[in-house]
Amino acid sequence: MPHARLSLDPAFVVAPVSRHTFGTFIEHLGRCVYGGIHDPGHPTADEDGFRGDVLEFVRDLGISTVRYPGGNFVSGYRWEDGVGPVGDRPVRKDLAWHTTEPNTVGVDEFMRWAKKAGVEPMMAVNLGTRGVQEAVDLIDYTNGTGGSFHSDLRKKNGSADPYDVKFWCLGNEMDGPWQIGHRTAKEYGRLASETARAMRLVDPDLTLVACGSSGSSMPTFGTWEREVLEETYDEVDLISMHAYYWEEEGDLASFLASGVEMDHFIEDVVASVDHVRAAMKRKKRINVSFDEWNVWYLNGDASKNPTDWPVAPVLLEDQYSVADAVVVGSLLISLLKHSDRVASASLAQLVNVIAPIMTETGGRSWKQTTYHPFAQPSRYATGDVLRIEAQSPVHETTKYGAVPAIDSVATHDPETGDLVVFAINRSLTESITVDVDTRAFGALRLVEATQLSNPDPYLKVTVDTADSVAPVANPNTSWSDSTLEVVLPPLSWNTVRLAKV
Repeated sequence: MPHARLSLDPAFVVAPVSRHTFGTFIEHLGRCVYGGIHDPGHPTADEDGFRGDVLEFVRDLGISTVRYPGGNFVSGYRWEDGVGPVGDRPVRKDLAWHTTEPNTVGVDEFMRWAKKAGVEPMMAVNLGTRGVQEAVDLIDYTNGTGGSFHSDLRKKNGSADPYDVKFWCLGNEMDGPWQIGHRTAKEYGRLASETARAMRLVDPDLTLVACGSSGSSMPTFGTWEREVLEETYDEVDLISMHAYYWEEEGDLASFLASGVEMDHFIEDVVASVDHVRAAMKRKKRINVSFDEWNVWYLNGDASKNPTDWPVAPVLLEDQYSVADAVVVGSLLISLLKHSDRVASASLAQLVNVIAPIMTETGGRSWKQTTYHPFAQPSRYATGDVLRIEAQSPVHETTKYGAVPAIDSVATHDPETGDLVVFAINRSLTESITVDVDTRAFGALRLVEATQLSNPDPYLKVTVDTADSVAPVANPNTSWSDSTLEVVLPPLSWNTVRLAKV
């Protein structure tokens, strides 16, 4: 059996674990909102129409932030349509997804849902069809204390206290020709800079995210980051990254190495950002908000837009496999490994739309395979992210060449002594014995070792079989002189938890 060795030390600190790494995304798209989080006719629905079963899953998933209301949707959105008496709200055509938006859920409803879910709102403003004034009005509505039109309007609509939203995205994917109001980098950068300054006049204590590239394959990638930050560097805190990964037919080996591509993308964006910092002679460091990431079968039938303007159609409802779960785990490993520069991240999306949580409108709900490799790090990653010195067999791929078969990251909490290792085995056929050297941490005990795997990498779950793919105890573990030996099955996601004796 092939062997790998992981050497850990509490001094190998990358950065503290950021809770913002475990964010997600809700967009007015498909059944994410209507039939997803909001389903007034559901047996578990509360007084606001929010599904209790979904809220329970969301809390268990352990998310920190939720980005809202888009996504492509935000670039044509009038936020005023979603406030006030529901019966008086206009119905609009959503050009982004060719659907009809009833505006039953808007700012106030989302804020109530976020409070119930225990998450921090990450709001996006429309810089596609709108601009400075509308963004200022929105932030006064959410954060104003009273005495102005929009803050008093919020009070009139039933929310006496400000929502105090501090995390804001300045538009969405403005580099993309598919985006309503698409602009050049210079055009967008200038608008984003003006908007940011105006928003800070209303509330100076904000975290603002400028739009970066929608993917590393964009023809403007690199140049876009530079030109946007030349306009916005002094006004913003983060620049966004978006990336989706999907299996190339017949190339499962390369798909399992998608984390390598994410690593390169992050490192390239950081290099672009730091070039601007050096050229502009600034001390402030801009970090990354990876606020859209996931596996997405973009060219599948589930991603084809409707033609007849329906309300909340079945759209982008990918069904995820065991292999997809392993890749999602590897992408989260990549995000954690770059915690020194990735300050926040958002799994896109939360419910029904390329999501870890699925529902039947009015009916049952269940966890997809991808739920688990997000929930475990969110639950157990505390303290500091540690760099691992690894020796691993290679995994041959067509797209990336030879890459490590074992990809891993560790976290260590100096206060409690908890040490957690998250790892994937990319091998399609071979189990790999991994020796984890923990001598630098003193006496430890094994709390648990779990694995998520299946002989069929393409196995997907349904509402009736959801429990068939989930982390289970790994029986193949042993101790020897401060070295933990654990056998990782082929194509698997693994979590090992250790604690002080």
